[in-house]
Amino acid sequence: MIELLLERITPADPATGRVLAEHYDIVEKASGQTVGTIRLRLSDTDDIRLYAGHIGYRVEEAFRGHHYAAQACMLLKTIALQRGFGELWITCDPDNWPSRRTCERIGAKLIEIIDLPEDLDMYLDGERQKCRYRWQLS
Repeated sequence: MIELLLERITPADPATGRVLAEHYDIVEKASGQTVGTIRLRLSDTDDIRLYAGHIGYRVEEAFRGHHYAAQACMLLKTIALQRGFGELWITCDPDNWPSRRTCERIGAKLIEIIDLPEDLDMYLDGERQKCRYRWQLS
């Protein structure tokens, strides 16, 4: 079992394209250890829906294989509903099979795999495509 603990809120910064986001630690209840992080981006721009996704998560390598990302997404669902979201988009690299399985495990549907625009920061960092999953919350 896990819980989410609000770690920080980052404000929007239009100059850099950063949107308002809530960052949570994923904490294992039994041990109290932080096993990863999950973020909810509180914006619904084209860039979020197409490339960045509303949710970003990371589970530390030592704690992988316990479905903590999927559990964290399910806990974040309640928060997203409280924030007025009816659906969320999750994106990942096509070869990131653990993340793709997490999306499938929570019931998100693969809509498409898209090519990234050449002027996008992700493209400049070497990424070329994103899987786009839509997660209907209600």
